[in-house]
Amino acid sequence: MEAPDSAAAAECTASAVPAEMLAANGDMGGPRGGGGLGLVPERLQKREQERLLEVERRKQERQSQTVKEEKSDFFAAAFAREREAVEQLLGCAGQEAPSRLDEAASRLQALQKLLNDAVFYLAPYDVRLGQEALARLQGALAERRQELQPKKRFAFKSRRKEAAAPDPSPAADAPQPPPPAALPPGQLHVPSGFGFSNRESQTLQMRAEELHQRDILLTGLTDCTVRLYGNPNTLRLTKARGCTVLCGPVSTSVFLDDCVGCVLAVACQQLRTHSTRDTRIFLQVTSRAIVEDCSGVQFAPYSWSYPGIDQDFEGSGLDRNKNNWKDVDDFNWLARGVASPNWSILPEEERIIQWD
Repeated sequence: MEAPDSAAAAECTASAVPAEMLAANGDMGGPRGGGGLGLVPERLQKREQERLLEVERRKQERQSQTVKEEKSDFFAAAFAREREAVEQLLGCAGQEAPSRLDEAASRLQALQKLLNDAVFYLAPYDVRLGQEALARLQGALAERRQELQPKKRFAFKSRRKEAAAPDPSPAADAPQPPPPAALPPGQLHVPSGFGFSNRESQTLQMRAEELHQRDILLTGLTDCTVRLYGNPNTLRLTKARGCTVLCGPVSTSVFLDDCVGCVLAVACQQLRTHSTRDTRIFLQVTSRAIVEDCSGVQFAPYSWSYPGIDQDFEGSGLDRNKNNWKDVDDFNWLARGVASPNWSILPEEERIIQWD
């Protein structure tokens, strides 16, 4: 008679188990637990989708890297070929030398454009090597041009004799007594270009006919204002303190070195700034600007203008619609995704619109 009582007790116990516990047991892997088994395929599908996305991402990275390597190889071959051609042209002598130098200058501009177009996929080290090679070639071109123009080199040394003579032949090179700022080209006795040196608290300027496709050097200036109305080939500003330099479109490169507390407005193909502090640069550049060993450098878009600047832009070959003024590479800051502390964008309220 005890068996029926035991069966009844078991039935009562089973009926007393809450439905929630049965559902939970099903989630933990019960043979008929539909809810638990339904979650497992969803997790697996999600993991599989994530795995496929990661595989696709890595595949695209490999393809992108392959494309970059192919472009880099093409650039290296083309750059080396053009550099060798320029070097051969610079070594020419005789009556053909002037025309060969013009061809070398033209090929240098093409070489600069090739480098500008490649900065977006080249490693910073390769960009730096290319720019250094271009700087050497441009310096060699300037020296060769001066070697072929000895008369201009000695014209200024004979100025005192010409002043006493009744026939002043180089009238265009004579100094202007009233405004000491309007100095002739060649006053700077530096073999790498024309310009000004070792001046303090002066307003200096050069006109288009003095600047055209020349290599301009400004060095040792303190608290000076320099206006360059025209289209030089290169511009170098070194050892400047508290100066304002306004320059028309430069066909190739602008180099700044050891400048402190300056303001520069310039348009160019390439800008390289070295060992410079607390300087504002109003820039139009077709490649990426480069800073190295700098601090407190601020950038803003180019805003200087003067009568005839449109013609100078046309002669320079620069594209006025292309301006990468805020694309700056810092060779001393290689952390990706973190802004360099050495340069910044100049706030709009601090930008100069009217220069004169």
